[in-house]
Amino acid sequence: MDLDAFSYLLTPAGQALLGSLRDYDPARELAEATRLRREHPAELVSAALGQARLRQRAEAKFGADAYRMYFTPDGVEQATRTEVAEYRAECFKALGVRRLADLCCGIGGDAIALARAGVAVLAVDRDPLTCAVARANAESLGLADLIEVRCADVTEIATDGYDAVFVDPARRGGRSGGASRSESVRGGGRATGGRIFDPEAYSPSLSWAIGAARQVPVAALKVAPGIPHEAVPDDAGAEWISYRGDVKEAVLWFGKNPGSVSATLLPSAGTLWTGAPLPDPPAGPVGRYLYEPDGAVIRAHLVAEVAEQVGGRLIDETIAYITADELRPTPFATAYEITDVLPFGLKKLKALLRQRGVGVAVIKKRGSAIEPEDLRKKLKLEGPHSVTVFLTRVAGAPSMLLGRPVNEP
Repeated sequence: MDLDAFSYLLTPAGQALLGSLRDYDPARELAEATRLRREHPAELVSAALGQARLRQRAEAKFGADAYRMYFTPDGVEQATRTEVAEYRAECFKALGVRRLADLCCGIGGDAIALARAGVAVLAVDRDPLTCAVARANAESLGLADLIEVRCADVTEIATDGYDAVFVDPARRGGRSGGASRSESVRGGGRATGGRIFDPEAYSPSLSWAIGAARQVPVAALKVAPGIPHEAVPDDAGAEWISYRGDVKEAVLWFGKNPGSVSATLLPSAGTLWTGAPLPDPPAGPVGRYLYEPDGAVIRAHLVAEVAEQVGGRLIDETIAYITADELRPTPFATAYEITDVLPFGLKKLKALLRQRGVGVAVIKKRGSAIEPEDLRKKLKLEGPHSVTVFLTRVAGAPSMLLGRPVNEP
């Protein structure tokens, strides 16, 4: 979709056509397109069908708002989901922010949350189509009075007079917005799928974003969850955010808890933070309970803090599983009651699960090269019972732990 096609969508004819496609079935798109082209220009039909598909995809992030909004393919994939954007907007509001420059605004997901929190936003992106989409979203949601969209290179924007800056640089090789826009205890690791791993290869670079952040009283820089801790400036606080157990992003805060690290779990908004991280906890034998820390906790290097909460120890000095002899619930880790601790062996596992009538196995791994789906196929499970199987290392040895979540009957 180009800018002309998007503009066509905003006409009365485009709006009527788009509104009629809310519940259309993408599996029947060819037939639907053929029918619609008898009544509408082909360019408008193509744009409307494409936008209808994007709205259906965006519902997972934006809920019912998705059907009042507009998107680009990159915008759907890379926009901040509503719950995360609302949480961050409330953080800005609590810090007294009233006017904010959203640099690399994309389709406007964060700007929308900020405006709904009462913050006036200058939303900047250098891509004309992306800016048109962001502007249309502000108008469609009744927020145009609080969101000014400007098409420009963010590196040329003066932020004088703003209380805060939010920067979401491009972190994927395929994203055009650019300057417009391990499983170990210590986390880390490299991702795949076109992502950029070097913070200086972000567009704009992390060093530029840090410089922009230091020009205003408050700032937040959205970065990849795998950012090395040594890349975090001393005057920034680093926060890792997960949503329903899935790590979504890391944020470098300026003007809020400098030198701290934190893990925030949404939708509960529970936050674990410290200004002085504890050393890695010792390893010891597997006890009755196993705790699986949330991914944000692992990324933030706060496993030791959770271990202290539950009175636990590691099962291996390189593995982010905590074990304890007594149950102490914590929102920052899922607890399992362990029934078996065995050296890894496929035949032994298969025989044991067959003997116990296990038909459903949730297979988790940390520190194991075995793929859960491959193992599940080989087990050929049958029976009425369920179990959680952990493929991991205990004191350096490949092991299998069997158990169940403590909240299960």
